[in-house]
Amino acid sequence: MPVEPVNLLRAQLHHLAIESSNPERLAEFYARALRLEFTRDGDRFVGTGPERCVVICPGRDKALAYAAYAVDSVEQLPVLRERVVRHGGRELRSPTALFAEGAVCVADPDGNFLIFGVPRIPASDDCAVTLRARLQHVVVASRDCVAMAQFYERVLGFTLSDKVVDEEGAMRTAFLRSGVEHHTFAVFQASENRLDHHCYEAGDWGLIRDWADYMTGWGIPIQWGPGRHGPGNNLFIFVHDADGNWVELSAELERVSAGRPVGVWPHEQRTLNLWGQGLMRS
Repeated sequence: MPVEPVNLLRAQLHHLAIESSNPERLAEFYARALRLEFTRDGDRFVGTGPERCVVICPGRDKALAYAAYAVDSVEQLPVLRERVVRHGGRELRSPTALFAEGAVCVADPDGNFLIFGVPRIPASDDCAVTLRARLQHVVVASRDCVAMAQFYERVLGFTLSDKVVDEEGAMRTAFLRSGVEHHTFAVFQASENRLDHHCYEAGDWGLIRDWADYMTGWGIPIQWGPGRHGPGNNLFIFVHDADGNWVELSAELERVSAGRPVGVWPHEQRTLNLWGQGLMRS
């Protein structure tokens, strides 16, 4: 069997849709916490801001409706479509109106929808914005971390940057990239399938401080951090949204050169936080 090209996929997380039993309340949270401006589209709320976009739709709490990745060239789409079909996948109807026609939509082994396409409207990049934070990655929990990682690598063309293994060598976490940033998707081994967190890259440590001041000024406490992850080496703080989802503000995420060997980390607290307490997912 021929070897798949390394790092075939070149895409950035453009927007994501989160399910909620109370979409209006959750939209109000993100309007405050991430300074998003929301418009209503039927039963959905679409929030946009500089380099970040979140869609809130009715459904189960702590569930990812879909994650949408903007490809760096439209020529990637037919290649991705052929790759999905070749691996026995089935293309689905895209649920997002934020991408132009021709977007590729598939479901991963846990049923999460992944969409790859070209944005109808280019992302806003207002240099005057003082609290910058680009939507950068999404992380899910899964009952089968290995099957999920294999799907993202083999079928979608993500590249494994780092993995976390337990004492028996079993994979507990996989960090996968679709460009030069350490990861744009990750999956944890867990007792249930669910959304774990989504992350916004602020860019530098000073902005992490400013975001912490801003969040706590709105009465949103920092739940974890400040700290530094092992895989990715990024600085972070975490808060909870109104439904209890983790939201991460990050800075200085590692940029990975082509051909870099996969990093292997032990399943322990220090891997999750080089500075102190780690939140063990499994």
